[in-house]
Amino acid sequence: MQKGQIGVTTENIFPVIKKFLYSDHEIFLRELVSNAIDATQKLKTLASFGEFKGELGEMKVEVKVDKEAGTLTVSDHGIGMTAEDIEKYINQIAFSGAEEFLNKYKDNANSIIGHFGLGFYSAFMVAKKVEIRSLSYKDGSEAIKWECDGSPEYSMEPITKESRGTDIILYIDDDNKEFLEQARIDTLLKKYCRFLPVPVVSGKEQEWKDGKYVDTDKDKVINDTEPTWTKKPSELTDEDYRKFYHELYPGQEDPLFWIHLNVDYPFTLTGILFFPKIKSNLEIRKDRIQLYCNQVYVTDSVEGVVPEFMMLLQGVIDSPDIPLNVSRSYLQSDTAVKKISGYITKKVASRLEELFKANRADFESKWDDIKIFIEYGMLTDEKFCDAAMKFVLLKDTDNKYYTLDEYKTLVEATQTDKDGNLVYIYATDPTAQYNYIHTANEKGYNILLMDGQLDGHFISMLESKLDKTRFVRVDSDVVENLIPKVDKKGTDLNADQISLLTTLFHSQVPKMEKSDFLVSFESLDPAANPILITQNEYMRRMKDMAATQPGMSFYAELPDNYNLIVNTSQPVIAKILDEAEKALDDKIAPLRKAMNEGNEQLSAIRAEIKDNKPTDEQSEKEKALMQEVDKSRKEQEEIIGKYASEKPIIKQVIDIALLGNGLLQGRDLSEFIKRSISML
Repeated sequence: MQKGQIGVTTENIFPVIKKFLYSDHEIFLRELVSNAIDATQKLKTLASFGEFKGELGEMKVEVKVDKEAGTLTVSDHGIGMTAEDIEKYINQIAFSGAEEFLNKYKDNANSIIGHFGLGFYSAFMVAKKVEIRSLSYKDGSEAIKWECDGSPEYSMEPITKESRGTDIILYIDDDNKEFLEQARIDTLLKKYCRFLPVPVVSGKEQEWKDGKYVDTDKDKVINDTEPTWTKKPSELTDEDYRKFYHELYPGQEDPLFWIHLNVDYPFTLTGILFFPKIKSNLEIRKDRIQLYCNQVYVTDSVEGVVPEFMMLLQGVIDSPDIPLNVSRSYLQSDTAVKKISGYITKKVASRLEELFKANRADFESKWDDIKIFIEYGMLTDEKFCDAAMKFVLLKDTDNKYYTLDEYKTLVEATQTDKDGNLVYIYATDPTAQYNYIHTANEKGYNILLMDGQLDGHFISMLESKLDKTRFVRVDSDVVENLIPKVDKKGTDLNADQISLLTTLFHSQVPKMEKSDFLVSFESLDPAANPILITQNEYMRRMKDMAATQPGMSFYAELPDNYNLIVNTSQPVIAKILDEAEKALDDKIAPLRKAMNEGNEQLSAIRAEIKDNKPTDEQSEKEKALMQEVDKSRKEQEEIIGKYASEKPIIKQVIDIALLGNGLLQGRDLSEFIKRSISML
């Protein structure tokens, strides 16, 4: 028997493996099965080149659990190893300077294995002793047994072994007895090995007999050796793709469509990406796409391998150019990975354009489901955005779809303002904004429907991309001002009339939490409503965007600002003003006069002071005048407010405007209904 020490310059290698790989200790099974697959594939390759002329026999990898013996065995019928092979590949761990090794990789478990080919040594994460029993394919080879208990000492001796290949026998330690449970092993094999290119056998198929499941004589093969992505698209039907999708994601609806990736230069990459139904739920999950290396499962955390927006997709990516064991920082910095990410982006954009051109009607039918994916991609990836400008669609309130160029042609003649800007009018809620949409349609305007979760951000992006183009929401202003053709027409009211009407209407606006109303006046179409309510486009859009962008939370906390626009050309408003002037003039004229005189005196005092420090007498006089003016203003507001509260028509025209904007609720809505009935 040969004894010796494994070729490392420190005894710390096994504690490092146990400690730093512990969080991922289940990957030992992937490593051992992958090694067995490699050994099997190598023998097949040698046979294909005529370098091995013997019988291949049944080429499979077997994983056996022996709970009583406390062992887990991984067996293959591949090339096997001689004593010299074990000495070279097992006993000599190829690195120089163990201290440097430990310092460099102590915090990165995956780097230890990935950089130094220590897949076999991951067995010591779960085993107190490991045996290798191997017989090489080479003629005249002697079978050999290698044994190690997790210290640098090992023993090696000749044995009798009937069949070619290697058995790795793990004596599972007391802390890892879970790996002696068949169900646990099967779960791991399904996770890591379900698509390996060589059959992986674990236990026996079962059947129901005498009221329980019992083993049959048939081996239970865990994996599909020829998964769908390894085949040529020409060999596959749509049903094949759907079937594979449901194997990956049981219980989900059929995917909308898919992209089959297949490239061999400047890197090797295969895979299938599926478009699931996403609709309006923007949910970035890190486990939708599975990453494989030569059909060996690597991870489902593919940040860096695919752009962030493609986290919305599902499917498989397989590339031998991505090592089995990689860290996140490796993925983010590796140039090959960056090229792969860029290729996938280009391929997805190309496929979407191809689908759009091949069957426009079918593409439109799927648009509402894929819109959020495309918008998210355009917002986060500049190259994808440039490509998507050709096939991104705009949908109007009549459910018609347009490309950006088509829509520009459609509205250019009617929706260009006096400054030459193309104005895209949009709605976010066709039901709540029906009156605004109807009024705009009557004026010949087309209204886009922008009710998606990302549409606020998407609109801002389009405004930056499209020349001399701006978006306005249909309820952001009166229809005459949405696309100003001429300068805005002023009102004929004097300052006293504006002050009177402002107080009349403002006093009767219901108090709403986190809502402010600004009363303004415009001379609009006499047939239009007496009062219209709009929201400032910029502030409303900022608040909408804040809902999906944490960095904009400041806007979310601001109150909703509404413009209560009084149509001074409307007969009802003229009547309200005329009656109020007649009823209130005698009461408020003296107060108005007192305020005017007080303000004149304040102006005179402030002109005296200018930049000089005021005297005590000046300060006292200024303070007294301000109090007198404020007292007169409050008294005037009380008189006007009391009058307004006794005139149902004032409250009625306000409530009609609020109702049209979905702002009349609860008690105010109930009172409006009662008042409407009483006014009939």
